[in-house]
Amino acid sequence: PQRPFTVRSWWAGLLAVCTLLLMVACSSTKPPAASPQATKRKMPASAPAARAPAPKAAVPAPAAIRLLRPAAGPVVDRFDGSRNKGIDIGGKAGDAILAAEAGLVVYAGTGLRGYGNLLIVKHNDTLLTAYAHNRKLLVKDGDAVRKGQKIAEMGSSDADRVKLHFEVRRNGNAVDPAPYIE
Repeated sequence: PQRPFTVRSWWAGLLAVCTLLLMVACSSTKPPAASPQATKRKMPASAPAARAPAPKAAVPAPAAIRLLRPAAGPVVDRFDGSRNKGIDIGGKAGDAILAAEAGLVVYAGTGLRGYGNLLIVKHNDTLLTAYAHNRKLLVKDGDAVRKGQKIAEMGSSDADRVKLHFEVRRNGNAVDPAPYIE
């Protein structure tokens, strides 16, 4: 039996999934960087000033990452960064949803209202992909998946039509999936 929808249950679900995404995004095996004060050295007055390193881009260029297109249908809605944090790919109920890259399933469920049957796959310390509105999930939390493996069936759970909502997250931030897809 389904519980009735309440604003409190929606926020609780959103908080749970956001907490999960934050934990996954922050789970790195790298040791923490030393503080600037700990690494500061006193330079002699006659020494030339060292040039500060150039700041790194917040989101690295996608050149090295090539993701497989997760579904065969047409793109019915594009990424805009605010209203749509991914792309929507149309199709028929039951169409195959494929893993865009090898990784580990870190979430499989319906805990975030508006995403329906949702899968989140962690590919490395900085990259996650999300697959929403599935009719059927074929993998579960903790499963390792191969690039191109069928992981779900397209559906319309919590959606206005049959589609796959596909998101790419770099360092926890939604980025346009189009440049990453082969």
